[in-house]
Amino acid sequence: MFVPCIRFRDGIDVYAFFVRGADIVSLADISRISRDENDSLKGFQRPEIRSHVKGIVEYLNQGTILFPNAIILALSPQVHFAASRGTRPIGDEGIAQSGTLTIPVLEEGKRAAWIVDGQQRSLALSQAENRDIPVPVVGFVSNRLDVQREQFILVNKAKPLPGRLINELLPETGSVLLPRDLSVRKVPAELCDQLNRDPGSPFYQLIKRPSDGSAGKAVVTDTAVVTMIRNSINNPLGALATYRITSNGRDTADLERMYKLLVNFWAAVKSTFPDAWGLDPRQSRLMHSAGVMAMGVLMDRIYARTSPHEDMRSVQRELQKVASVCRWTSGSWDSLGIAWNEIENTTRDIRRLQTALVQAYVGGGER
Repeated sequence: MFVPCIRFRDGIDVYAFFVRGADIVSLADISRISRDENDSLKGFQRPEIRSHVKGIVEYLNQGTILFPNAIILALSPQVHFAASRGTRPIGDEGIAQSGTLTIPVLEEGKRAAWIVDGQQRSLALSQAENRDIPVPVVGFVSNRLDVQREQFILVNKAKPLPGRLINELLPETGSVLLPRDLSVRKVPAELCDQLNRDPGSPFYQLIKRPSDGSAGKAVVTDTAVVTMIRNSINNPLGALATYRITSNGRDTADLERMYKLLVNFWAAVKSTFPDAWGLDPRQSRLMHSAGVMAMGVLMDRIYARTSPHEDMRSVQRELQKVASVCRWTSGSWDSLGIAWNEIENTTRDIRRLQTALVQAYVGGGER
């Protein structure tokens, strides 16, 4: 396909052009987020939202409509740009160059472009009665999946993009300088991802992620694990805060030591409460979001009393101080006055559970 376009060059080629709305899904693939047989992350797009697509189609079918929102594409280096000949117009500051862009039209799954932003609109345009609606497109040249993910996150940052989707994509975004609010989320997301993918981790394949769908044995939400890690890093007295490094105004982290500490602690938790580990949260509140986040606070308290270099057996001895009061799968929490399965994922219940665990630990240490 040949399209008149404007090219901008700033370290990477960026093109602006118009195409028929119905042609976008013929030019570009939608890279769905999923995992392959090796558990490697593929793609970045969330599933199609049918109700959203249907609403856009209804709008497009009204007749004369305005469609000023650009579709953003990642373009393969297979595209070819030919500059227009002739003198530059008066006032041209050399920012852009006009010409023709050639985009190969290939079969699905092998196309020379990927939709970074606008998949719902693109699907709706392909279903609209008027297939000739002119649609603005901005495309940047890159066949690197990490660059595409970075742009996907940045473009959708101000929109209601699910936090869980961002958490799964962040570890795969390479070394891009993300905005501070996203960069501080990257370390917890990377550690969560490693905990789920490492066969030596107590959380191996137990953490739910958007790419997993409903399959597998995962029982713990990634949000709970990421929040537990982030709280420990951000708390000046947190176990993981020891390995947070600030240099030249930017935060970095010793991921290797953070990960080792997490594995030691949670392996000790698994060993201390074997009957409650790996179960559905409806059967075990240890695997519930409230349980994970409350145990994260206990982790901080234990390592504040001991050493971050303690091995799993040493942590086990500390956990034994609270084991007798825990009611993860049956019975009632004496200090809370509620049944084990009445604990919910609310701020109030999480704080109450944290307090019960810490008080039991402090009391157990004094006996």
